[in-house]
Amino acid sequence: MTKALIEAASLYNDPRFLSKSELRIYENKKRRLRIVRRQKMVLALFVTAVIFLLLFFRNSIKLEAQNENYIPKCKYYKVVTVHAGDNLSSIAGRFYDSQEYEDLEHFVSEICSINQLYDPDVIKAGESIVVPYYDEYK
Repeated sequence: MTKALIEAASLYNDPRFLSKSELRIYENKKRRLRIVRRQKMVLALFVTAVIFLLLFFRNSIKLEAQNENYIPKCKYYKVVTVHAGDNLSSIAGRFYDSQEYEDLEHFVSEICSINQLYDPDVIKAGESIVVPYYDEYK
């Protein structure tokens, strides 16, 4: 018996539509649906937890894996005095590390942002600029 039929039967108060067995069947069906819904929620939570744990452990194991010869590099800063004939690209070329930067332009743009230079071609002899570089941990 559907929910609509039960509602209609209760409106007319007709006992032939509201037999105890029909009501019991209807109540059991509602209870089974609640149980199935609860089981689906528990299953979804369990699957989510398992996925989270797998990703967490995979990433933690991945982060700990290092070569025995691995030497960590740290970022340091050096003050360089600009000499006559120097430009920012030539200075950057001396400190450029291809493992840490995509290309020389990205490195030059970082030097410009550190030193608040708006035009990389406008540096003068005698100026001091800060240049980042990477080296072994000291």
